[in-house]
Amino acid sequence: MRALSALSAKGDEFVPPSSVDFVLPPIFENISFITKPILLVIFSALVIGLVFAISARKAAVVPSKMQFAGELVYGFVRKDLGQEIIGHEFKRFMPYLFSLFTFILLNNFFGIIPFIQFPSFSRISFAYVLGIIAFGVFHYVGIRKQGIVKYVKDIMFMPGVPKPVYILLTPIEIATFLVVRPLTLALRLFANMFAGHLLLMIFFLGGEHLLQGAIAMKAVGIFAFGMGIALTFFEFLVQCLQAYIFTLLTALYIAGGLADEH
Repeated sequence: MRALSALSAKGDEFVPPSSVDFVLPPIFENISFITKPILLVIFSALVIGLVFAISARKAAVVPSKMQFAGELVYGFVRKDLGQEIIGHEFKRFMPYLFSLFTFILLNNFFGIIPFIQFPSFSRISFAYVLGIIAFGVFHYVGIRKQGIVKYVKDIMFMPGVPKPVYILLTPIEIATFLVVRPLTLALRLFANMFAGHLLLMIFFLGGEHLLQGAIAMKAVGIFAFGMGIALTFFEFLVQCLQAYIFTLLTALYIAGGLADEH
């Protein structure tokens, strides 16, 4: 979350947060591409790699707390997002699905971690990159499984449909597979992180502003802070859910690519 001064009152007028407050300036003046979101994404990758390397380094029959936590997360992704969705070929996709889930989850958590308070995926470019990667994997799997000719043919000409319907259906299917699916996959993650963080800023910064007013306004400010705290717990649930949904849909798309018909 931006510093309170960035959204402080302008005289006695409260300046509400907006999309402008998600565009953070470069950390170093001479290096424009190094911003807080970029560093958070890099930091998250390093943390995930380090934590799971440590948890697996001294694996034992009776696991340590770190090993138990790592196995718990991996077991969840393996069973619920890999085996049950993709089927018997799930093992070769586990490194990708596990990395995807933990990467999204940690970057979402940054939105409520004190002194960080900025969800990386509230910047849409990061969500777009994950969407593009997911569909690169999906199409690669489908082409490798069926061959490019059959794969493209099945997308363009759905089996069992009357030929005149293809005039309308084929453009829709092409747009769905190449544009709509990756776009909605990315936008769903971005929109939830953006809206949730914006809502938290409104309550906390609005509450801070109201506490500077009259006694009646101070009471409203305390209420706003309380709502902000309650919404923080709700945002935590949303962050977990969005990591799960993104990974789940990716697994479903991969399973579709492996199917004989899709």
